[in-house]
Amino acid sequence: MSTVEDDGDTNSIRFGPSNDSEGGSKVVFLLKAAGGAPILKKKKWALPRTKTIGHIVEFLKKYMHLDTQQQQQLFLYVNQAFSPALDTTIGSVNDCFSSEGTLVLHYALTEAWG
Repeated sequence: MSTVEDDGDTNSIRFGPSNDSEGGSKVVFLLKAAGGAPILKKKKWALPRTKTIGHIVEFLKKYMHLDTQQQQQLFLYVNQAFSPALDTTIGSVNDCFSSEGTLVLHYALTEAWG
């Protein structure tokens, strides 16, 4: 079960029991709509470094109420160029592609880049 927790200006996506020791520090990232995807009210989020890109995709699908029976897909992109594997940790993506301490991820309902 997923919950969204408010941390001031930054939100945390949490899956399962809360355990701050599981990932150490958190990665701050922005979620931006692309390709006609619905725009989120909150754009800035935080997630433990050990969580995967798949966690973000599953959270967004639930948050946007995408119909799983119709198998609506969600695409997540880094640097408006490529889609990382779903089992890639958010920490490793952040280490390689963050700018000024923030990782920018674009999401779309159709293939947009890559």
